[in-house]
Amino acid sequence: MSEPQKKKRAPTRIQARNRQAILDAALDVFSAQGFRGATVDQIAEVAGLSKPNLLYYFPSKEAVHAELLGQLLDTWLDPLRALDAAGDPQGEILDYVRRKLELSRDYPRESRLFANEILQGAPRITQALGGDLKALVDEKAAVIARWQAEGRIAAVPPHHLIFSIWALTQHYADFDVQVRAVLGDGHDPYAEAQDFLETLFERLLRV
Repeated sequence: MSEPQKKKRAPTRIQARNRQAILDAALDVFSAQGFRGATVDQIAEVAGLSKPNLLYYFPSKEAVHAELLGQLLDTWLDPLRALDAAGDPQGEILDYVRRKLELSRDYPRESRLFANEILQGAPRITQALGGDLKALVDEKAAVIARWQAEGRIAAVPPHHLIFSIWALTQHYADFDVQVRAVLGDGHDPYAEAQDFLETLFERLLRV
């Protein structure tokens, strides 16, 4: 067999479909049960596959969880990466708030998966939190600090500004049931939240 043939073959369409079905099912199970409460049997049942079939693609629950977290962290960092140091300071920060709120609206299961991992002490993503995430937050905090030094936005602690954006936007995904129960029928929590958060941060940043 030639060297190219010895290399790992690209997955077939069925394999790719089954693998994605497993990840989608695992996202449902992990976001609802947490890592400790989830089992391979539960994931296989939701995916519509047998347990041996699931284990053909992923050797363990830990492997599925690691794959999901790896994908999630990249998605989670994208809105902050888009904050442009050359842009209008207030506009860039308000755009970041909008992007984070849209992420909570469009990826609620992923948000709850991340929250569950953090609440458990982040044993599987500690290195990433102290590496890629910290580096990116420090970089953007420095941009915000420069804008403040230039007098273009109000002086507030940059890191805590970012933390507050995370808390106020991710709340709508992590506490979705509570939000909808309190607001009742006929309310779009995300439309109302966007108007409120834009006003809140616009006033906070105003010089």
